[in-house]
Amino acid sequence: MPRRERVMRMSVEQPLWRALTGYRVLTMVYAVGLFAADYERFERPWLAVAYFTLLAVWTLATLARVANAAACTRRFLAADLTIALTGILLTPVADAPERIAAGGPTMPSIWTAGAVLAFAIKGGWRWAALASTLVAVANLIERGGPARDTVHNVILVWVAAIAIGYVVEVARVSERTLARALEIEAATRERERLARDIHDGVLQVLAMVQRRGAAIGGEAAELGRMAGDQEVALRTLVSGGLVPLPRRAEDTAGEAADLRTAAGTADAAGDGTGDGPVDLRALLAPYAGTLVGLAEPGAPVPLASAAARELTAAVGAALDNVRTHAGPDARAWILVEDEPDEVIVTVRDDGPGIPEGRLTQAEGEGRLGVALSIRGRLRDLGGSAELISVPGQGTEVELRVPKHHSDEQDVRGKAERR
Repeated sequence: MPRRERVMRMSVEQPLWRALTGYRVLTMVYAVGLFAADYERFERPWLAVAYFTLLAVWTLATLARVANAAACTRRFLAADLTIALTGILLTPVADAPERIAAGGPTMPSIWTAGAVLAFAIKGGWRWAALASTLVAVANLIERGGPARDTVHNVILVWVAAIAIGYVVEVARVSERTLARALEIEAATRERERLARDIHDGVLQVLAMVQRRGAAIGGEAAELGRMAGDQEVALRTLVSGGLVPLPRRAEDTAGEAADLRTAAGTADAAGDGTGDGPVDLRALLAPYAGTLVGLAEPGAPVPLASAAARELTAAVGAALDNVRTHAGPDARAWILVEDEPDEVIVTVRDDGPGIPEGRLTQAEGEGRLGVALSIRGRLRDLGGSAELISVPGQGTEVELRVPKHHSDEQDVRGKAERR
């Protein structure tokens, strides 16, 4: 059995197996107590003593067999049910006929239900129906006919066993569904993370090669065309199989390599790679330049290293969009605010703004700069990214990261690395 299946069965069924173990012991003691109270009224007490001795030894010796589904084999279930059926069929031989006619209990009494419940937990409602039907037949033979109390007890055991078996099957299916959903969620989040990295690196380079190749002409133009085709295919892959719409070469990010170099400089400086909190200002400083202004607090802005790196990458993606869509001469400003519970970084530009519906169209074309490189990063950090754009008045991207979430993420990161 696969490891995941074993874990699921343990989580769903283990409480039921523990309850069944206790039930078997208590009902064995109860059956022995009933016999001891009516010992003198048995016609063949020695036969009853022999059976109850076997029942007690079997119950105590097989406690480990009902500890989990793996130990409770089909052979054990068959032997367990055989002991229960044998006790029922021996009752007319050991007990007095008048007691049986008066509705007296069988020798195993309610211990029999434990054997049936083991079938239900192990194999579901179908196994439970089979076991309870055999018990019903044995009870009818013991009473010599369908007496009212016998039919009542038979139906009660039959319904209870099938109901429990059905609940167990539903619980197994539900947990498998939940496990699958968690796997899909984890895979989706990993896909988004990889898509962000691809967008921030490979796609930008391919776009630049296409643009430069088209500008140079000749053999370089063919190389640029091939790079453009690969960019389209890669965007289709990272966006989940969406078919990109036709686009023009000038839509590509032509000058993003400069900002990628700035981000690489920040990481190479060692400010964002440690385990402890880092000063966000040091990571954002390489972005400042002639066309990018940086306004920051006078005091350090501490943030968990993993959160700081992701926030810095989101800022870089926002500046990439400024360079790509607002033009190489567009100006941008970065504002860092250190609040008690969160860090807010705002990126503004003086570009033409984003037309309404353009972001939705970009996602359909596989352009995931805003969806993944910005919003996806902030979502993974427990924060948010808001984009405000008015045509003709530039664009503003507000990035919020909660400090407590970033601290917990940093602690988890350390534990995973260990």
